Amino acid sequence: MAEPSDSQRRYKEFLDLLPLTLTLAGLPPSDTGRYFTAEQIESRVFTVKHAYKCARILARESIQA
Repeated sequence: MAEPSDSQRRYKEFLDLLPLTLTLAGLPPSDTGRYFTAEQIESRVFTVKHAYKCARILARESIQA
């Protein structure tokens, strides 16, 4: 079987870490029928990006420990 490409590997890593990432981010869902503003979306994106970085660090440290 061929080695997955680097982008495929990173995508799989992202999907594997997504549940932990969203838990670390701790963002509540929107209310039914209400949408986030552009500013709220930007803020949430920043939070998820930071949570993903932390999830990657946690996973790598856990594997090495």
